Amino acid sequence: MPETTEIIRISDPAAEASEIERAGQILREGGLVAFPTETVYGLGGNALLPESSRRIYAAKGRPSDNPLIVHIAETEELFSLAAEVPQLALTLAGAFWPGPMTLILKKSRAVPGQTTGGLDTVAVRLPSHPVARALIKAAGVPIAAPSANSSGRPSPTTAEHVVEDLFGKIDMIIDGGESDIGLESTIIDLTGEKPELLRPGFISEQAVTEVIGSVEKDPSILAVPAEGTAPRAPGMKYRHYAPAADMYLVSGEKEKVREKIRLLVSEAGSRGEKPAVICASQDEGCFEGAAVFSVGSAEDEREIAHRLFSVLRETDKAGVDIIFAEMLGGEQLDLAIKNRMLKAAGYKVIEV
Repeated sequence: MPETTEIIRISDPAAEASEIERAGQILREGGLVAFPTETVYGLGGNALLPESSRRIYAAKGRPSDNPLIVHIAETEELFSLAAEVPQLALTLAGAFWPGPMTLILKKSRAVPGQTTGGLDTVAVRLPSHPVARALIKAAGVPIAAPSANSSGRPSPTTAEHVVEDLFGKIDMIIDGGESDIGLESTIIDLTGEKPELLRPGFISEQAVTEVIGSVEKDPSILAVPAEGTAPRAPGMKYRHYAPAADMYLVSGEKEKVREKIRLLVSEAGSRGEKPAVICASQDEGCFEGAAVFSVGSAEDEREIAHRLFSVLRETDKAGVDIIFAEMLGGEQLDLAIKNRMLKAAGYKVIEV
């Protein structure tokens, strides 16, 4: 474990090439570097070195059967990581790479089992963030990179979030500013008879079907994963994105949701607890007696997606005891937002 963690700021990788090269060398030699992507910050290690993946799991406190996503800088690198690359993969890559889509394929022998959580498949993504791509190119190797947070915590969308969780546990943090999207990538499994959506993200199910036709959905996206099932992709088995306080989602007709949350806040206060409410900006003034956190306008699903993880971390800093959240969604991002909120709440939903 490093004695300390170096923090550098890079906004223009071309202008700061020497710093990028230095970070790439750390990765190539087996060290760990947290870096910005367009989705969330990633915790990078050399995907081809078993020891690097072991270090990632140790730094995060992540269960070792939870696979890591391998990041590449060019589509051609997919051929060395996968045992075979079906046309469907190339079609999706052509439509959505660089960008927030992860493809699952049968892995090649080059990828160690420590990187894939012991699975015979590999998850691969080509990010669009210029710092991320420059870093992967500088490293000269594919980079295994889960989100750069302690396992189970809300994913980091700023370098400050990474510092909160991982300072002193990794070699370097590259501060590239706030992540643009704020939700992790869409994951599509291409190893079965039909393509399957394992994790919804910024690229919607509708966008995928417009390119390749129908896609099946894993039932655990909006439901508690079945006991004893091995995770096929990151975020499928374990509680994720969770704030420190117990969190409950309230779902139903808008006014009934407001009334129920007001009642729950009152009851929590009478028990001597400090309650918090997560809601759309239109409802900020509706909940007296609680610390209120807005994730943005109910009409702006991109803002909700962008702010959700930051707001979950804000509740931790406020030291609240219990959180009541409006079940939020959208149109294109409805599935992704609901998936993250359900996992953050441990699937505790109050229907009204």
